[in-house]
Amino acid sequence: MAATLSLSWLAACDSPTLQTAPTLDVSARTSASEQGLDASGDHRHSFDLRDSPAVQNAARPGGGGGTGISYHGGTVLQAGINVVAVYWGNTPVYAGGPTVNTFNTAGNSGDGSIVGQFLRDIDGSAYYNINSTYKNAAGVALVNAVKYAGYWANGASVPVNGQSVSDASMIAMLQSGFTSGALKYDPNTLYSIFTPGTVNLGGGAGTQYCAYHTNASVTVPGMTGTQRIYYAAMPYNAGWPSGCTSGLASPNSDVAADAEVNTLIHEIEETQTDAMGNAWYDNRGYENADKCAWQWGTTFTTTNGGKANITPKVGGRSYLVQMNWINSGTGGCRIAW
Repeated sequence: MAATLSLSWLAACDSPTLQTAPTLDVSARTSASEQGLDASGDHRHSFDLRDSPAVQNAARPGGGGGTGISYHGGTVLQAGINVVAVYWGNTPVYAGGPTVNTFNTAGNSGDGSIVGQFLRDIDGSAYYNINSTYKNAAGVALVNAVKYAGYWANGASVPVNGQSVSDASMIAMLQSGFTSGALKYDPNTLYSIFTPGTVNLGGGAGTQYCAYHTNASVTVPGMTGTQRIYYAAMPYNAGWPSGCTSGLASPNSDVAADAEVNTLIHEIEETQTDAMGNAWYDNRGYENADKCAWQWGTTFTTTNGGKANITPKVGGRSYLVQMNWINSGTGGCRIAW
């Protein structure tokens, strides 16, 4: 059930320790945000702008084994991936989202946004089944499972439009959630940070990337030492429409949320198959979702005149999401498997 939280955490929270991922050979990439480390030394793996040269480069079949992508021995989330939505705003970031200063660590009841609905719909879908073509070090296929495990609508110390928010600040905010109990720790969870307007998560939102995933370490009450977490910076894509939205009509009459689910699923897919940047990628450094970024395949017109390409649940909502790279045969971008 949902709980209420009111925090003034910034002065009180512990300083988190960053977890540095192994360095990738990404010399072929043209995006500076992909090739470098942030100021804290942590690796980011970003979703490039719609028309960036890096996206055009990724769309080529590329090398990395017979399927065009290969395994480098690193961390994958074999049993499936959990997602916790962290909405960081003074009002609900997306229409229908949870009430500010509430959280739910037992599920997702209370999130009526399109983003929340998408997270409930995508689990077990033919679309997400593409990720099951990837395997762990033991050769076991990844499970087609996305669980929307909870949310935190955090209204404390909210950044303002145009403000650059460092990874250290994002991690400190997440740390405050673990410390207070607003966030529940789980090693197979992606903590996705959503902000409104033109809040510049990471410092390059809308100019270098639309979103990114990375990792860090936090302390968790009752647990010894530090714990690794995976998190995604999810700026408000509609704040940069030319670079971070599809340019097509919204399938659910919610331009902002419909744009966000596309970048969100990109980061979910990549976190499961390449959690630490040392698992599945091609010989140019592109992860599975990178190789199909901004490619839709066949679309259809929804009842409101929007464009979509999947309807994960029978009789449910339709969404427009990029295709994903299949690790079978000679590879390629698919919308289902």
